Amino acid sequence: MSRLAHLALDLGAESGRAVLGSIESGSLSTTEVHRFSHRPLRFPEGLRWDITGLWREILAGIARGADFARASGLTLASIGVDCWGVDFALLGPKGELLALPRCYRDEANLPAMQRVLRDIPERDLYAATGIQTMALNTIFQLDALKHHSPSLLEHARTLLFLPDLFHHWLGGPAQTERSIASTSQLLDPASARWATSILQRLGLPLSLFPDPGEPAADVGELHPWIAHEVGLPPGVRIVRPTGHDTACAVAAIPAEPGGSWAFLSSGTWSLLGVEIQSPIRTDEAFRVPFTNELGLGGTVRFLKNIAGLWLVQECRRAWAAAGTDLDYAELTRLAESEPPLRTLVDTQWGPFALPGDMPQKIAAFASQTNQPVPRTPGQFTRTCLDSLALAYHATLRNLEGVLGRSIDRLHLVGGGSRNALLTRMTADATGIPVFAGPEEATAAGNILMQAMGMGIVRDAAHLRQISRQTTPPRRVDPDPSAASLWSQAASRYDDLVRRSRALAWEGSST
Repeated sequence: MSRLAHLALDLGAESGRAVLGSIESGSLSTTEVHRFSHRPLRFPEGLRWDITGLWREILAGIARGADFARASGLTLASIGVDCWGVDFALLGPKGELLALPRCYRDEANLPAMQRVLRDIPERDLYAATGIQTMALNTIFQLDALKHHSPSLLEHARTLLFLPDLFHHWLGGPAQTERSIASTSQLLDPASARWATSILQRLGLPLSLFPDPGEPAADVGELHPWIAHEVGLPPGVRIVRPTGHDTACAVAAIPAEPGGSWAFLSSGTWSLLGVEIQSPIRTDEAFRVPFTNELGLGGTVRFLKNIAGLWLVQECRRAWAAAGTDLDYAELTRLAESEPPLRTLVDTQWGPFALPGDMPQKIAAFASQTNQPVPRTPGQFTRTCLDSLALAYHATLRNLEGVLGRSIDRLHLVGGGSRNALLTRMTADATGIPVFAGPEEATAAGNILMQAMGMGIVRDAAHLRQISRQTTPPRRVDPDPSAASLWSQAASRYDDLVRRSRALAWEGSST
């Protein structure tokens, strides 16, 4: 009898991959069968996702997964998609896609946020949704649509987040999943239902939003035409994981039961927080601000969004366009040879959230805050990584204050966990052990939740047990001799953040 395999379609904001996985003897075996890069495209009406290109790559990933499964004596049993948060598609009366989905970095989102917050006080919005206010959130994208394309919303009958859309196109119903819905700033995290009072104040019909469903759920059979095209037999299931990629990564964290641990999912974005049983919407949580997003098994991911490796990614893109194409390993090597903590940036400074010429933005920030201006790729990369480590320290300190307890270890997963320099600096900056890995936690969580939906994995605890057995994390302890240096840098960083707030968003045209 052949072993069952599950195909994770894991879509990040810069790249996507198809990963085939199977469970044997309590461990997960995975193979990446397809990888691709993608970017949003600029149109006259703004920044939009190339949805047909993404769909083409998804079908290519399924075909390669089917080929690999056959060659390996595996039976491809299920397929599931995870994706970044907040972005969505609108379907018309006949289920047709009405327009290319907006990209969360579209410039129209900032004025939309300002309009909404004039009508709905930010504290009221947080009380209703528990979500950190960011211009990229779905709520503000919808206001931007109302302002610029009102007829589009008038014709829309269903809103689906991107993983929901792809599950629907693969053969599932037009439904949404609660973890991805919780990123929208339109969901009540306590009830996992839409915040109707907010929808009413925005003039949005509740009928546009399908009821959020549970993750790890079998939602249908792969379309016969897709199965035929890639040579699969009938009966391959679509099993929905948590649609939000961070929720998949957190589900697969190889943490031991008990203890006081936090997670850091590091990729284009850094998401740092803890797993709790009910949302926290206190004034203190609002002031930080922390966000309450839903996860597997009714849990809440209480976290803060931090800019992440986006800063380095955008620098690399700018240098490549100018003729200097350095990979991430080379940039890290160059950064390691530079003096530490020479120049720092507030990772949340408004202009950093927008695409385009990141080195120039970092140089402008350094100049405006009277710091040495980076000149080389190594200096720019070092600035980004030093600043991220200090942002993690500040966030952990705030997290402990809100929770009223200390954090004794940090689980670092995702692409950032392969960066030994960032891992070491994070341990030194935070002063607690960092447990790095797995790198592909998102795909692993996706696959294991598919297996859970098919009854192979018992529950969330069993899922983490498999993750620990598959990829024991690498422990990195803080260097006691570096404690004073990082403590002084943390004070500098805190002061820098206070001063930079006067520059935020006002300098977004920089």
